[in-house]
Amino acid sequence: MPYERTPSAAPLLAVSGDLLVIAPRATAPARPASANPYRRLLATPGARAFTAGNLLARVPMGMFSVSAVIMIAGSHGSYALAGAVTATGLAATAVVAPWTARLVDRYGQARVAVPATAIAALGSIALLLCVHYGAPVWTLFASYAATATTPNTGGMSRARWAHLHRGDPAALHTANSFEQAVDELCFMLGPALAALLCAALFPEAGTLVGAILLMTGVLIFAAQRATEPPVAPRTHAGSPLRASGMPALLAAFLATGAVFGAMEVVTIAHAGGAILALQAAGSCVAGLWYGSLRPAADIRRRLLGCLAGMTALMSLPLLAASATDSLLALAGALLLAGAATAPTMVTGMTLVQRLTPEGQLNEGMTLAVTALLGGIAVGSATGGWMVEHTGQVTGYAVPMCAAGLALIVAGAGVRAPRS
Repeated sequence: MPYERTPSAAPLLAVSGDLLVIAPRATAPARPASANPYRRLLATPGARAFTAGNLLARVPMGMFSVSAVIMIAGSHGSYALAGAVTATGLAATAVVAPWTARLVDRYGQARVAVPATAIAALGSIALLLCVHYGAPVWTLFASYAATATTPNTGGMSRARWAHLHRGDPAALHTANSFEQAVDELCFMLGPALAALLCAALFPEAGTLVGAILLMTGVLIFAAQRATEPPVAPRTHAGSPLRASGMPALLAAFLATGAVFGAMEVVTIAHAGGAILALQAAGSCVAGLWYGSLRPAADIRRRLLGCLAGMTALMSLPLLAASATDSLLALAGALLLAGAATAPTMVTGMTLVQRLTPEGQLNEGMTLAVTALLGGIAVGSATGGWMVEHTGQVTGYAVPMCAAGLALIVAGAGVRAPRS
């Protein structure tokens, strides 16, 4: 067990006759260091400050799309228009986010994240004003597309942990698990907070509060310069996509995103959106538990094991919906199904960090997030088509098949980096 260091006590000096006697001073036994890996993680100098700012900045990620749908549908009476606007923003993010991340790697988090967030916040405010004052429909698309400059705050936080704990795989494993749990927490809190604000105050309240939280959180995060990773020397290195094994890993992330997108649409159609919080809760708890374990050395085998577990557990909602109409049974199935997603994401992000060339970490992780977003869009569309043409219960086959596809792709193409 590790022990905390204590200052060495000065020796006792005494004179006996004509002899000088030197005796060691008795000291209290060293206290054992905390056995809680998360307590040790947050004890890292500067960690709590940048984590607090990052948490504030990440809560709005679960607020903006819900707020936009409520705001636009309420003003224009069209969920189709609201969905088209949010889909446009998602597509713009998929294009812009990797470029923003590349600038972060090249010039530093603080220099790029603050102005990029300011542009995104102004885009949200512009959307709010366009909806409130009845501006032409095209302005809604343009305003929401401007929010694509929002930096990947989760990726920047993971990059800080990777810098602070380089050479310590166990600490980095705990950090990635902690970050995944934060993602799930924000997924649970964001939509609920947005819906509450829009209903209790005014339709634009969710977007307004989200923009304020985002800007405030990024300013606090960027102010923590002591923990910011240093800017790597500029090189002519190509995209992280060229790294061996990265294309297959991103394809696995794409399929994993389809799991999330399909599960969301099918569950909303079958039982309403509130029950989805159980899947996020299961993932959050599993992520924290997974982070407290000592990770296996073979990360490729670990990833395949997580994907196999996710494939098996994603069959539970299909079985529950097929066997009974009980909402309680479906809730339990979703809770268990969510337990596999966080370990899969933690392991996948750790592998992205190992495969990405030095100095391109933000770009590498943003590519993974972009693949997830693309998968969510595909999964949502596929799940919706299945619900409409084959029924709500059959729709649960989509996330299970997508998880199986991720397992096949990872098994065929993902290779662990050489030590």
